[in-house]
Amino acid sequence: MNFDGIELELLRHRLVAVAEEMGQVLTLAAFSPNIKERRDHSCAVFDERGEMIAQAAHIPVHLGAAPLCVKAVIEALQLADGETAVVNDPFAGGTHLPDITLVTPVDVGSARFFVATRAHHADVGGISPGSLPLSTHIDEEGWRTPPVRLNDAVINSLYAASRTPDERRGDLAAQRASNDLGRKRVMELAATLGPEVLLEGAQAIQEHAARVAGQWFRGLPAGRYASSEVLDDANGDGIKVPLELALTVSAGGLRFDFSRCGDQVPGPMNAVRAIVESAVFYCLICLIGEDAPTNSGLLRDVTIVTRPGSVVDAVYPAAVAAGNVETSQRLVDLVFGAFRQVLPGRVPAAAAGTMNNVLIGSLVGAAHPFVVYETIGGGYGGGPSGGGASAIQVHMTNTLNTPVEALEHAFPLRIRRYEVRTGSGGAGASPGGDGIVREFEALEPCELTVLAERRRVAPPGADGGEAGSSGTQRIVSGSTITQLPGKATVKLAAGDRFVIETPGGGRFEIGWRWRSKLSSGGRGAGPLWRACGADLGGIRLRTWPPADGCVAIGDVRVRTNV
Repeated sequence: MNFDGIELELLRHRLVAVAEEMGQVLTLAAFSPNIKERRDHSCAVFDERGEMIAQAAHIPVHLGAAPLCVKAVIEALQLADGETAVVNDPFAGGTHLPDITLVTPVDVGSARFFVATRAHHADVGGISPGSLPLSTHIDEEGWRTPPVRLNDAVINSLYAASRTPDERRGDLAAQRASNDLGRKRVMELAATLGPEVLLEGAQAIQEHAARVAGQWFRGLPAGRYASSEVLDDANGDGIKVPLELALTVSAGGLRFDFSRCGDQVPGPMNAVRAIVESAVFYCLICLIGEDAPTNSGLLRDVTIVTRPGSVVDAVYPAAVAAGNVETSQRLVDLVFGAFRQVLPGRVPAAAAGTMNNVLIGSLVGAAHPFVVYETIGGGYGGGPSGGGASAIQVHMTNTLNTPVEALEHAFPLRIRRYEVRTGSGGAGASPGGDGIVREFEALEPCELTVLAERRRVAPPGADGGEAGSSGTQRIVSGSTITQLPGKATVKLAAGDRFVIETPGGGRFEIGWRWRSKLSSGGRGAGPLWRACGADLGGIRLRTWPPADGCVAIGDVRVRTNV
């Protein structure tokens, strides 16, 4: 069947609506504030090969990795229609252990589809509450399973591992209800349109995404572009971890080569390959813009190269708890850093670059065990259209905050302060957004873990703009103040306060491009193609960073890199 543009858009949005409604069910039915309030979950629809057809506007780091998870299920299991598989093993389709994925096939006629939910469970065991510990081995991070059929034995093993089994029971039941709803809606679509038409339409949607991406790729200047970044450290020790990307743009598409990133580390910052694919997928969606359908077709002409055993393609038994939440953010900075060279003046400055993970849980033997998990926003980078947003979740996370009322109702904690960290964004005409100050008070003894980046290396500006402020955190115990590194686990006594101040975004140096053939005043003549900022008061144009040499154009003096 040939679909015209209107028919294709209608079908695409009907499939997106399936994923969105699945998310609504999961939100309403979940037990934990992490899923119910923060909405730390994602839903999507896949074809029989495990390629994504449609996703809800949920969590980027979940969704870009989801096709690898569904493919792992397809390879490992022969599921019957309506049977559900569960997986969270990072080395077999997962990302990190708290993200538990349920995958359910939907058979309609001769066609097969899959629906999947991924939800971050606040605790799945491990050596510290919240299952995002300062680990050195995957086995320290909690309950882990490759793709298996979801049955009572598997479910009970999860409950036994978790510090909060009642929450796990409720959240897992909510995921199952979400998958059941998604399966029902896909079957209804197939009954309305016909199974073959639905299958052809799904393929056409992916082909459309590939065409949109291909057209955008062909408009980019061909060449090889390099970008580098560093992780603050592996586990709070202060030893930076290098990240490097070589981006090749050609008529055939894009090639992202991460093979020169550092080796996997003895700490939780390792990421599996699925995280890299998520970061690339997310960045391309941002750069291509609103016309980019968010499905697997977008990556058809994209090659991603990683090196097994590296910090971005970790192998067993690497610890990976923070790879999903922290290294993913730094990978976005790395990819956008390369595209600032491809698309000068169009890519915003760095955002906060961290999810600012805070995990607080009861001590062993507590009468009423609890675990709270939060990611805390920061500042977005300034961009060509203006300043960055303040106090917002950035890039690879798309969660809400936990409302103060919900947190204080559910946990023995009090929020003493929650405000914008004024002045933390890089200052200037297109400033970075400001970060957040959030202060927790423990009402009973508990254990705190913080996992955060951009504590040692601040979020840089773009095109010479000022960097945002680094993040910081401290414990206030009476009159004693103890500064904490970005990765730490400590005990809190009743009355102790934990204060976290998150990074601001970098400033964007406003500028434009022009092409002209000008004399360089005796230092050679030829085409000039420069990025410039402007001081509108004196109509003076300049490059950034300042360079030697200048040319005159009437009354306007232009500094150039000649």
